[in-house]
Amino acid sequence: MTAPKNGPASYFPSIEKKHGRPIAEWMDILRASPLTKHMELVAWLKAEHGLGHGHANALVAHARAQDTKA
Repeated sequence: MTAPKNGPASYFPSIEKKHGRPIAEWMDILRASPLTKHMELVAWLKAEHGLGHGHANALVAHARAQDTKA
């Protein structure tokens, strides 16, 4: 049995189901954006890709956390 995910990853199944793209693709989309600030990226995902605030925020938080680890 897999432990439930916490934090931004807890949104991933519903993001993939609702918007039809895997999380890896969303990470590529975010990294290709010229924007760098968290809330700018959230607003951009909402305006350009139709995500809700929670989903957009979870994706940006996850991408930024991954990028700081690299």
